[in-house]
Amino acid sequence: MKKNLKPLQLATDDYIHHNKAAVVRNLERKMNFKENLHQHNNEQRTKYDEKLAHRLQGPSNDSPVFNYTTQDVSKEYKISSFEQRLMNEIEFRLERTPVDESDDEIQHDEIPSGKCIAPIFDKRLKHFRVMEGSPVTFTCKIVGIPIPKVYWFKDGKQISKKNEHCKMKREGDGTCSLHIEATTNDDDGNYTIMAANPQGRISCSGHLMVQTVPMRGRLTTTIQSHRARSRVQEGEKEPLQERFFRPYFLQAPGDMVANEGRLCRLDCKVSGLPTPDLMWLLNGKPVLPDSTHKMLVRETGVHSLLIDPLTQNDAGTYTCIATNKTGQNLFSLELSVVAKEVKKTPVFLEKLQNCGVPEGHPVRLEGRVVGMPPPVFYWKKDNETIPANRERMSMHQDTTGYVCLLIQPAKKVDAGWYTLSAKNEAGIVSCTARLDIYAQWHQQIPLPIKFRPSGGRYANLNGQGLDIFSAFPDVEMPKLFSSPSQNVVESEEL
Repeated sequence: MKKNLKPLQLATDDYIHHNKAAVVRNLERKMNFKENLHQHNNEQRTKYDEKLAHRLQGPSNDSPVFNYTTQDVSKEYKISSFEQRLMNEIEFRLERTPVDESDDEIQHDEIPSGKCIAPIFDKRLKHFRVMEGSPVTFTCKIVGIPIPKVYWFKDGKQISKKNEHCKMKREGDGTCSLHIEATTNDDDGNYTIMAANPQGRISCSGHLMVQTVPMRGRLTTTIQSHRARSRVQEGEKEPLQERFFRPYFLQAPGDMVANEGRLCRLDCKVSGLPTPDLMWLLNGKPVLPDSTHKMLVRETGVHSLLIDPLTQNDAGTYTCIATNKTGQNLFSLELSVVAKEVKKTPVFLEKLQNCGVPEGHPVRLEGRVVGMPPPVFYWKKDNETIPANRERMSMHQDTTGYVCLLIQPAKKVDAGWYTLSAKNEAGIVSCTARLDIYAQWHQQIPLPIKFRPSGGRYANLNGQGLDIFSAFPDVEMPKLFSSPSQNVVESEEL
């Protein structure tokens, strides 16, 4: 191996000088490239910073009029399922509640004539994410016959056309737009457009996310860190940070009137992220849970305040406050309590009386009952309930407590024991009476025979002093035969 080794060649001065010059040229070339690259990056970054700073300052007097087709400041994005459910609930409520009169000049006849078509969205609203201070425009297209009226809402509250911040525009082809020149944090939320004509209503919503921009003094460093975060998010495809929403009442009760001693229930439904905490106040003082006051939350998200039983002390102004980390919201209502009724057991002022009538005549069974609350009446015959629509029988009553069972005409099968019962929350009372139906022959009572003096043989006897009528007392005073246990029925002809 020692024989195969070659001796090392010593470097000459020319060789060292030549290599040194090559290395220096290479270093100079690399340094110039880095300087040019750094200068180019600084120029691009300066242009970007100036452009963003110009947007933050807002439009100047010399700036041109905003063009609705600008796409570099507003970016469409996909909303979360929670935001979509919130918008669906807002649309559902708006389409079923009255709204203020539209500012449109369009007027609809009460009775439409000709062919009518309910409103249809040819183009729906989109969702946007913008930086604070940037402009944004919501656009959609609506068709319908007659031309629908248009209403704009933000988080369920109607936007007036006099609003200078949100400018509404409508084209002849049905295109409708809502433009915000310089967005703020207050503009973050759900925007809904509703179209209505006599054939129906329809609505759609778009969400606007307004992102806060950093301080101008830290503009450069913040932009660089923002670029770095954007690259990290794009590379790793991390989900967006969870959003927070201020409490909003989707359902709230109005003023109420309830009865003392009954159950009273106040229901409301609130949305928000994180889930808001609710607190009830009565005349400014907290309502604490106890044996008569309970707070419940159902799976559907409905919060309830239960008061059972209701007293006069529960009357007043109720305020419900919903609070989470983003803020709070509230509503108020007035609860009036009607005094409890005094309950009294029914009492008969006039009871049913035993009676009897000839067959074929009408009969009236009468009574009078008072009680609080007013009682309900029931009729029975021989312990069987009499239906209200029974043939030949009708039931009557008035507000004074008078009760009557009318039978017309009466028949032999109607004879029997009749019971009247009066019932209310305090108790029940009853009374019973007998109804008898006489046979038909009781009505056919013979009339007394009247004799008139004539020129016959009886007149001759009278002329001789003989009283013929005294010899026949039965003829002058006829007897009426009837049952010993019944009263004598007089003929209507007498």
